[in-house]
Amino acid sequence: MIDSLKDIRVLIVEDEAMVMMLIEDILDELGCKVAGVASELGEALTKSEEEEFDIAILDVNLNGARSFRVAEKLAELRVPFVFSTGYGFAGVPAAFHGVPILVKPFRDQDLREALATALQSAAAPVGR
Repeated sequence: MIDSLKDIRVLIVEDEAMVMMLIEDILDELGCKVAGVASELGEALTKSEEEEFDIAILDVNLNGARSFRVAEKLAELRVPFVFSTGYGFAGVPAAFHGVPILVKPFRDQDLREALATALQSAAAPVGR
């Protein structure tokens, strides 16, 4: 487990303003830096390619559009990410079942653990 998330740059993809503010506050408490925010699928796709960040938090449902295209792009770029959803594991396709899921509503500790898990998995050597 990663002990410190200090200075980790995070892209937040979330369509609910209150949830986005909550995530920003928690990230600030953890010492993370918000590298960018997006609330729509197109904006998220653009920022996933243009912004510099270490990890992303992706709301699964962005005003009715699913964020899986963004997840596919991040996977191609080998950038770790966490899904945020009120649907639980059932709302995530099998291709992404290894990705940490932050189930709404969540606590500060849940967000910290999801980020640490995603970063740890990304840092693990490929193969054995």
